[in-house]
Amino acid sequence: MDLLLLDLVIVLAAARLFGAAAKWLGQPPVIGEIVAGILLGPTLLGPLIGDTLFGPEMLPPLQALANVGLVLFMFVVGLELDQKLVRGKGRIAVTVALGSTVLPFVLGCLLALSIAGEHVGGDKTLPFVLFMGAAMSATAFPVLARILTDRGMQRIALGGLSLAAAAVIDVLAWTVLAVVVGIAGAGEAEGQWKVLLALPYALVMFLVVKPLLARLVPAYEKAGRLTPGLLSLVLIGLIASAWATEWMHVHYIFGAFVFGTVMPREGAERLTHEILERLEQLAVLLLLPMFFVVAGLNVNLRTLDLSSLGTLAGILAVAIGGKMLGSYAAARAQRLPNRQSWAMAALLNTRGLTEIVILSVGLQKGVLSNELYSLMVVMALVTTGMTGPLLRRIYPDRRVARDIADAERAALGVTAAHRVLVIVPEPCAEQGPLIGLAAALATAKTPSEVVLGHLRPYPEGRLEVGNGLSSELAELAETLHDLEELAGAARERGTDARVVSRFSADVAGELPELISGAQPDLLVLPAATPGHTALLGAATCRVVTVAAAVPAEHDSVPAPVAVHYGTGGDIAVHVALILAALDGRPLVVTGGGRAPALAQRLAKLGVTATSGPVPEGALVVAADTGQAVEGAHLLVRAEQDADPVDWAAAVSALRSPVSQA
Repeated sequence: MDLLLLDLVIVLAAARLFGAAAKWLGQPPVIGEIVAGILLGPTLLGPLIGDTLFGPEMLPPLQALANVGLVLFMFVVGLELDQKLVRGKGRIAVTVALGSTVLPFVLGCLLALSIAGEHVGGDKTLPFVLFMGAAMSATAFPVLARILTDRGMQRIALGGLSLAAAAVIDVLAWTVLAVVVGIAGAGEAEGQWKVLLALPYALVMFLVVKPLLARLVPAYEKAGRLTPGLLSLVLIGLIASAWATEWMHVHYIFGAFVFGTVMPREGAERLTHEILERLEQLAVLLLLPMFFVVAGLNVNLRTLDLSSLGTLAGILAVAIGGKMLGSYAAARAQRLPNRQSWAMAALLNTRGLTEIVILSVGLQKGVLSNELYSLMVVMALVTTGMTGPLLRRIYPDRRVARDIADAERAALGVTAAHRVLVIVPEPCAEQGPLIGLAAALATAKTPSEVVLGHLRPYPEGRLEVGNGLSSELAELAETLHDLEELAGAARERGTDARVVSRFSADVAGELPELISGAQPDLLVLPAATPGHTALLGAATCRVVTVAAAVPAEHDSVPAPVAVHYGTGGDIAVHVALILAALDGRPLVVTGGGRAPALAQRLAKLGVTATSGPVPEGALVVAADTGQAVEGAHLLVRAEQDADPVDWAAAVSALRSPVSQA
């Protein structure tokens, strides 16, 4: 007993210490807890200290306590699972979930067939192959939810879609695992008929137990709190459900999870909150860390050799490649943008908690050897640990903040119009071509608006009431009249327009404040604007610099739009495409390399596009690389964290602009 208590102290202290260290490093605490178990086990302490502290006689009681923690945790997962996630996201979530499951499952089965002779034999081959497929296709829903919550991504569409897909993957993974466990236990004396009770058990849980549990809500409301009697009923039902599935050789985690899913939802928010508050403290803080440390104790990396490293490389290649490529391909098939598709693939590659639970089941049922168990735990650690850094690389914090702001505007019922801010220089009355350019770029998306920004300088010194002030006000009124006429011309092109104009003693110093306050999606900036270089460095949106006077449009034959296609040229081509398509102009893609291929691709999409030299009188667009481009009228710089241009989607949007709200 004294050794057991000492083991509990060591295990819990190590779990808290390494879990906190993992969290400090930006990783889920489960990684630290598993690493703590590996370090406490034979890998580091070896047969002398390790066998003394955590010998064969000590593992069963530790495992029993850990299993109780797992029962509570799986109940919490089932209770917290928002079933509306799947219904709310529909076809996209299901398609991505299938892609994220099927490809790694098939690759996992093929890998298992190639190594089955070395690790299992005889009647264990089929469950081993299916088990490896299920283990490769799993996604850790709880860890994924925690990663999204830490970055605030549960509030944006990408986060909700990822959670919905992970929920579907969870259902598929548990279903396959139940089949595997049933097959693995079919050879046992009583397993041949008990497994058949799994379907009647599920029907009883959803058709009988679920309505009975709904009666907990009025009883809770009458008592006004979660009484010991109500909590006892929940725990009795939970443990009974876990016992039933274990007795049927389906494994107790399914009984715990199913009992959580059949708990009442409608009107039970306060009841659920109190149950979670009571059980999470016991399960998450005490017993669950013990489960992951004990899982690590079963890992012995000392026994691995060069052949094991080859197997590990194959496992990592199948797990990461299959999961990410399957998720990405399915997301792209549903026309998700490239960046969002890769972000979803990185998120769904998270294994974490779910993987360790699945691997523990495989070890207990004899489907996995100790060597393969160790290798698969390493895979779970690698795939979970890489999620955070990879996600930040694919979907930076700036992009998340932008999406959160859009989601908050949508929640408030505010239409997120595509906003083009154009800085209007003096004299305002002569800036018709500049405003026409901004209006054309704005109408590429709907709803849209053009903001005419103008700061009128006045001599330094304090303005006082008198003749001087009257003169300045008269000039400002004339300027506002000119700006309103320009705004009216923009409105005639089908976009909203408004004017922001005021006096300024320091135009170059106040323009960044004006741009920051407007929060534009596109900034149109004359090259002669005061402080132009500083404005380029401060702006995070797409910027179109008017480097030379825009050529006037011809009445008979519209002037072509020519674009230099080179380094950073995708965004420049996109701007040129907008101007050409909306004004009915031909598009000429100039430059070597891929320019002819891009022109042919656009032509196949129905755009009047060719490649060749710059035609005379053309409007010339080029990428803003910080160097002057001879003959260019417009220089285009991409926004921060820009997505690659999807040319088919871009052409389709120009033909029938849709709301981007």
